Amino acid sequence: MATLLSTPVLAPDPELRIGAIEHLSAVSLGTDYLPIFDAPSADLQGQIVFAGYGIVDPAQGIDDYAGVDVNNRIVLFLRGKPDHLKHPISHADKVRFARERGALAYLTATGPILHPYEARRGVTGSPSAFYGQLPLDHAIPGAWISTTLAEQILADSNNAASDRLRTLQEQLNRNPSSRSIVTNHYASLRWNTTIQDGLLTNVLGVLPGRGPDWIIIGAHRDHFGKPAGLLFPGADDNASGTAVILEVARVLIKAGFHPRHSILFVSFSGEERDLLGSRLYISRPLVPLTATKTMINIDHAGIGNGRLTVGVTGLDKRVALDAGTAAGLQDRLDLFGFFPGGDHVPFKEAGVPTVTVVSGGVHPHFHRPTDTADTLDPDILRNVARYVLALAWRLADGP
Repeated sequence: MATLLSTPVLAPDPELRIGAIEHLSAVSLGTDYLPIFDAPSADLQGQIVFAGYGIVDPAQGIDDYAGVDVNNRIVLFLRGKPDHLKHPISHADKVRFARERGALAYLTATGPILHPYEARRGVTGSPSAFYGQLPLDHAIPGAWISTTLAEQILADSNNAASDRLRTLQEQLNRNPSSRSIVTNHYASLRWNTTIQDGLLTNVLGVLPGRGPDWIIIGAHRDHFGKPAGLLFPGADDNASGTAVILEVARVLIKAGFHPRHSILFVSFSGEERDLLGSRLYISRPLVPLTATKTMINIDHAGIGNGRLTVGVTGLDKRVALDAGTAAGLQDRLDLFGFFPGGDHVPFKEAGVPTVTVVSGGVHPHFHRPTDTADTLDPDILRNVARYVLALAWRLADGP
């Protein structure tokens, strides 16, 4: 299953320089910043304006651009959203707000105050690999900078204290009033983006069953590759999940398993580009989605605290618990409902029950160049494979 795809590719040796207008200093790729990987080419310089979370929502009384002019300037906004904003806000929305107000480019950073989900997932202040998911003609150049760098940009404004960003984020989280600030820092962004054609390929394998229905076991094998000349190995995310589906398939075949429901193993590509591989499958399913009993997705399954995070939608959670008991892992399961992000999402949206399996705890190398094989824990990977095997066995031989 494949489709042609045109994608922006960031050339090696990008440059981001920040400082006073008469003394801009280069900051470190990978440590201090990462360009947004599908951002347009950049060759520009401008003054940095802090614009809170970068949100405009008149219905909620929020305008982070109120009282400040960002035309021909570079906007700095925090990732995520304030506590009082109940509905989701996308990165693409934030870029659109900045672009509509004449911003040349943007910088984004994780605030020093983490939301509970971010803390549970081990989010740090380091920049991560990211696609903005905007067409080049609707985007402006952007970069994800470290929390430390964002703090430095604000700390030196009018001799403010070093904890100024934390104070501003606390205020933004309490009420919707604008906290926009024209800083005394400037930034220079320079890199080249080209468009390259490629082939998006999902790899499929089948273990035939006795009946007409199907179980899907999937994991994505793509990662970020080598944008800007910086290698992202992707060992935890998601060579670990790919290894699990291969091992589960091997064991089921070696055991001579002849299930009631056929099992379709899918190695997705394009997960990091807005779930393109799983969305491709949903648009052209190998078997009818109405005949798909469950989709099991395994993602970043090789690092953590030894526990398993399992998200279940459209399915009795007792099935997930029983599989844990069969695998001898009942005391290591943390069950949730919908788990945001991943190749299970298009299946859930299409009405297919899903189970998402992730190794619990902190994943410190998530979307980082440090995601290498030597950081994986073989015991965690083995337990995830045992659990998925037990779950697949029950679901494929169940009603």
